[in-house]
Amino acid sequence: MSVDIALYCKSYRTDAKRTRRLAESVQRFNTERLPFYISCPPGDMPLFRDFLSGLPVELISDDEIVACNSRIDKEKFTSIRGSYAQQVIKSEFWRLGVSDTYLCIDSDSMFIRPFSRQDFLLEDGTPYTVINEAHEMLDLFIRTGRNQHIHNFMDESERFKKRFGRSGRNFSFGPNPLIWHRSVWESLEQNFLAPKEMSIVDAILQDPLDMNWYGEALLSYKAIPLIPCQALFKVYHYAWQFDMDRRTRVNTEKLAQVYCGLIYQSTWERKMDWPSEMGSFGSRVARRLRRLLRRA
Repeated sequence: MSVDIALYCKSYRTDAKRTRRLAESVQRFNTERLPFYISCPPGDMPLFRDFLSGLPVELISDDEIVACNSRIDKEKFTSIRGSYAQQVIKSEFWRLGVSDTYLCIDSDSMFIRPFSRQDFLLEDGTPYTVINEAHEMLDLFIRTGRNQHIHNFMDESERFKKRFGRSGRNFSFGPNPLIWHRSVWESLEQNFLAPKEMSIVDAILQDPLDMNWYGEALLSYKAIPLIPCQALFKVYHYAWQFDMDRRTRVNTEKLAQVYCGLIYQSTWERKMDWPSEMGSFGSRVARRLRRLLRRA
């Protein structure tokens, strides 16, 4: 039976420990017992059944999601890189029909306070949409001298505006987690992809930014009212940000006044890799050195 909102996480075996941590936080703070779905590759199902044993989650295969769209070229899909495939699967979850809206959450996340339907939806079921001008992220890039990241954001925004014929300000439709409604994805399919004989696979191959495809489709086709909200989770893009908060005694209790949860980027929290930290001894030492030097 369909509900108005569900939680959804797409994961892989490398993130099994992180997914377990996320599921434990959902079990602790999910006051209304919103349904929580986790998908993974078919070959990873036994591992995730073991890791998630005893937790209130519904485990499904990625293939079950992809099979819902007959317009996807399965051979093309299986040939694309993993990071692109992940975006396709996340963008297609709505086709299962389990909910009108879903909170698309990554496995490197965790909730830090009680949450309920009202954190993500208005009373009538209209979802909030994470949208902003990325000032916090751009400010971080300015302060750390990452000018190329600023140029990348501007270029990406301009590409998508041109693609959808929109003028005006450059928007970010993140960070994760994202509140996505099926009607927006349907509007992208009907108004943009199908007329061009494209599938979501083609779209992601063209520009691998699922949140931009969703956000610009919402602005263009207005499938749902735009009710803006800021980031739902505090994102630690770099390890030194977390270290700085810890030194200044900014803890989870303080952050919970503003955020529902935290995101620890898996690129620096490698101790949570399954079955152990990835990479050679030299690469592991180099990562730890970069963290000490505040470059990670």
